[in-house]
Amino acid sequence: MGLLDGWRFCPRCRGALEVERGRVACSACGFAAYANSAPTACALCVDEGGRLLLVRRAGEPFHGFWDLPGGFLAEGEHPLAALRRELCEETGLEVEPEELLGVWMDWYGDEGEGAGVVATLNLYWTARVVGGEARPADDVSELRWFARDELPAAEELAFTNVREVVSAWRGRHEHP
Repeated sequence: MGLLDGWRFCPRCRGALEVERGRVACSACGFAAYANSAPTACALCVDEGGRLLLVRRAGEPFHGFWDLPGGFLAEGEHPLAALRRELCEETGLEVEPEELLGVWMDWYGDEGEGAGVVATLNLYWTARVVGGEARPADDVSELRWFARDELPAAEELAFTNVREVVSAWRGRHEHP
């Protein structure tokens, strides 16, 4: 189900909406809305020993699964500002973003498309810790640093994109 599926009336003037794929528009007041993917900013923080920081999710979706720290951008927020904010909120750590690793698409909610599920555009950076005190907070119940060969199994990781990013990171850091 798409983000705008089921929209029939304008939220501003209650006029009838014209519905196109990925867009609704009101001819009475000019309101328009688009079904865009929601952007996230996330980080792969690695310590001096080469261990990767993972966080355990405290809520749904994927309650209790391991995740990479990060989250949704606020309206008008720069992705790097969101990355710094989210890492501080979730882990208590101040980070400095380094290399953009890439962009992964996914769905937020139960796996796959469906009611209450949002398409996501997930931006991943490496980041180094520059301050703060590590502590689980916000929607995180636990923090843990994992060596490359101690990472949780794919089925213990939240979201398809997290599994793909961790796998890509692990592949880039194979021992010679």
